Amino acid sequence: MNHQLILKNNQFLLHPSGAIYWEEQAMLLVADVHFGKVSHFRKHGAAIPPAVSEENFSNIDQVLQQFKPKTLCFLGDLFHSTLNEEWTRFSNWMDDLDCKVSLVIGNHDIIPLYLFEELNIEVVPELRIEVFLLTHHPTKREGFFNFAGHIHPGVRLTGMGKQGLRIPCFFQSEGQLILPAFGTFTGKHILEPTQKDKVYAIADGEVICLT
Repeated sequence: MNHQLILKNNQFLLHPSGAIYWEEQAMLLVADVHFGKVSHFRKHGAAIPPAVSEENFSNIDQVLQQFKPKTLCFLGDLFHSTLNEEWTRFSNWMDDLDCKVSLVIGNHDIIPLYLFEELNIEVVPELRIEVFLLTHHPTKREGFFNFAGHIHPGVRLTGMGKQGLRIPCFFQSEGQLILPAFGTFTGKHILEPTQKDKVYAIADGEVICLT
């Protein structure tokens, strides 16, 4: 179940996949997919099933089918590292898209930019749309509300029996919202919210406001 958020008179839907749909712009925001990460680790001897890499493609296809955005905007770390066998899979996947694709460059996006551009991906250091600033690294800038990734935010939940659970979340602070990592083969950085922060946790196919 999505969670609706109104920011600066614009409507945003927080999706359990970790994506955000911006209704006024018909834009889907996705952060930290890390395509190619499974192949990168397998190349270096890690025993990771190849099927894990397909989960990212399957998950993003489902979200695209649900919202049918005019623009798909990746907030950095689209591809994990240097070229590997997953690039061909990604290229073929791009051929089937019928929306504009933008990439706000991230620290892991070290593939030559012309290769992204050959796939008709617009590559930019940041995007400014009205009062909204889209970046990879969380950035505070006066007069703008920032959407970013990079952190892979998560929250720790504890029960009465001291059992603990770490789950991904959207993390909102003043003037900023950090998206969870979309990629399935990524870690989580546990953040400790203050009383002014809001945490939207993802659990059992729902986005739940915890604060």
